[in-house]
Amino acid sequence: MKLTTKGRYAVMAMADLALNAKFGPISLTEISLRQNISLAYLEQIFIKLKNKKLVKSSRGALGGYVLERPASEINISNIIFAVDEKVKNLNCKKSSKKGCNNKFTKCITHNLWDQLDQHINHFFERVKLQDLVEKNLNL
Repeated sequence: MKLTTKGRYAVMAMADLALNAKFGPISLTEISLRQNISLAYLEQIFIKLKNKKLVKSSRGALGGYVLERPASEINISNIIFAVDEKVKNLNCKKSSKKGCNNKFTKCITHNLWDQLDQHINHFFERVKLQDLVEKNLNL
């Protein structure tokens, strides 16, 4: 499965934001320190999350980020796609005329990996950000 640090860090940061929502706007510095993610990297991620209307920001000494809508309405797939990530197991593109092994056919296991992609993406669509927060609180 291919999911870069951008996708993983976006989910971690959003979970942190949801978990600490009761404290008001959260600064990226706070998230950076708690989750051990580079502040510069978080800034890039949050620009994308803000553009996709998953978070909103406020300025000032008490400023920071808050969720744009409740955590119960945000799927993990929303977060992953917001930062231009795709979860995939296949090296070939479905629209490509060439197959997985640079021939005109698909590899023998193509359909297996394609089905796994579908299961993973369906899983991320079903899991809500709120689910991560609740599981963290129950630890």
